[in-house]
Amino acid sequence: MPHTTWQLAHEKSLDLTEPKVVAILNITPDSFADGGQYNTPAKAIERARQCVEVGAHVLEVGGESTRPGADRISAEEQLARILPVIEGIRRELPDIPISVDTTRSAVAKRAIEAGAHIINDVSAGQEDEAILPLAAKTGAGLVLMHRLRPPGEDSFSDQYANQPEYTDVVGIVRTYLEDRVRAAVASGVREDAVVIDPGLGFGKSVEQNLELIRRNAELCSIGRGVMSAASRKSFIGRVGLGRDSEPAERLGGSVAVTVMHALSGAKLFRVHDVAAHAQALRLIAAIRGDTP
Repeated sequence: MPHTTWQLAHEKSLDLTEPKVVAILNITPDSFADGGQYNTPAKAIERARQCVEVGAHVLEVGGESTRPGADRISAEEQLARILPVIEGIRRELPDIPISVDTTRSAVAKRAIEAGAHIINDVSAGQEDEAILPLAAKTGAGLVLMHRLRPPGEDSFSDQYANQPEYTDVVGIVRTYLEDRVRAAVASGVREDAVVIDPGLGFGKSVEQNLELIRRNAELCSIGRGVMSAASRKSFIGRVGLGRDSEPAERLGGSVAVTVMHALSGAKLFRVHDVAAHAQALRLIAAIRGDTP
């Protein structure tokens, strides 16, 4: 059985007996769906407030885009972007858990010192070997994601000239995530601090993404909270609209993935459009009779 409580930094925890919405807050000029929209602390903090009002349980702040083809930036630049936002959220919304989206321990350390509770590492601790011991030392919640290659070497799911090769994409992703969970625990991270993310859109073709969604229950059987992070991704537009599309056109398909993932056991939903996803999750709970 998956852990029902996610242990976080600063003696905080998150109840995972019910689905939780993680609102994406990119402090970047080049993220694929919302780059440049929240590029000042005031805009970002106001957006954070709006997200909480419509149902966000966690706010995730990122200072470096992980879209395919994105350029890398320094830890110093990431920190210049995100620290004023984290500090502002901590003042304005003192009870909301904050996640930092980074692969760099220097960024994660400063973010946690500023009040963040969670590290979301899309490299699963492989890009910076210090990040797992840091999570252990600080007690931070930790998200470990599968990716085939770094974003700068990747392509959008529907634009591969040669599709990524997997003998069994679900089996390979599952084995990788189990290995990375063991590495985190061996570094001292608490068992109930670790959440896994199959990495939809990261080194997977359209059909491989669909297969991961179709068989999500197999990933949930690992016994960790599973994060659903499909929001506005290119494969959704390719399937749902049957053509090239803009991220803002992909809301209906994004909600469909949230519904599928919720029904198969995912507990965390990393999304751009908080209100729509929160509404869908409330309806699922009501239909199932999970609400008081």
